[in-house]
Amino acid sequence: MSLSWTLLLFLIFPGFLFTVLAGMLLSWVDRKVTARVQWRKGPPLLQPLYDFFKLLGKETIVPAGGSRAAFLLAPAAGLAGATLAAAYVGTAAFFPGTIGFSGDLIVVLYLLVVPSLALIMGGAASRNPLASVGASREMKLVLAYELPFILAMLVPVVQSGGTLQLAKLVAWQAEHGSFAFSISGIVALLVVILVAQAKMGLVPFDQAEAETEIMGGVLIEYSGPPLALFKLTKMMMLYTMPLFVVVVLWGGFAKSVPVANSAPRVALTAGSVLLGVVKFLVLIVAAVVIRNTNPRLRIQHAVSFFWRPMSLAAIGSVAVALLGA
Repeated sequence: MSLSWTLLLFLIFPGFLFTVLAGMLLSWVDRKVTARVQWRKGPPLLQPLYDFFKLLGKETIVPAGGSRAAFLLAPAAGLAGATLAAAYVGTAAFFPGTIGFSGDLIVVLYLLVVPSLALIMGGAASRNPLASVGASREMKLVLAYELPFILAMLVPVVQSGGTLQLAKLVAWQAEHGSFAFSISGIVALLVVILVAQAKMGLVPFDQAEAETEIMGGVLIEYSGPPLALFKLTKMMMLYTMPLFVVVVLWGGFAKSVPVANSAPRVALTAGSVLLGVVKFLVLIVAAVVIRNTNPRLRIQHAVSFFWRPMSLAAIGSVAVALLGA
């Protein structure tokens, strides 16, 4: 693959620019639905774009006594992690078999935790007591939900015979059916949906920000362009996490197409893309419904939830997958 084609994938579609636009659209949907649930009108369609450019025009204030380098690098690191994750997952979804390498699933798992690590770094670097509380909460959440998340990701690996490449996972599902159609796959899907809620920073797992408790927490000292990057990263994750779930566990956007005098190939068709979009929208609706029907959990309850029932469910799904179900 040429360098220009690779740059196009990572910077335009399905990388940075497309992810930004999709994330802003989904952020508007989330805010609009939330407003209607609360009997409010909600923002106009372009409000996320307005908010982003408004923040770009504000002054950047670095708190006295804080680590200037870490404070300013944190939002850039989070944005880079979300962009790379979206590019890898999007390429596997929309250009099956075009790019990838053995073990890229592990790389994406690492990239998906970078936005959370950026919040921890930024909150700690500000040296604000409330930001430190938020950073501590985010650190506990990461330690809690990463265990069931990684265990649930073993289900597609086991069912596919040890595949650790996104493109091959998509191809396996195109030929044999979605992992979510099995008992172990259903349990893993439910676990990952709840973990995704925490990775996207949505209620009931938004303890790190918790405006009504710690006034923004990790973001309390941020303003101007750095705050805009953090907000943009959160919008991008609102697109990236559901897409990741669809690609890895729920069949992706491709299907197996028969070819005369040759082995079937994995390709996008109008029907498979439409079905993939429906799955994606179902996950978005689930995230918005969970957000609007649950209160914020206390941090100890959130940690206990992920370490106990979610981890046990993930372990059970791996055991069932090893048994072939």
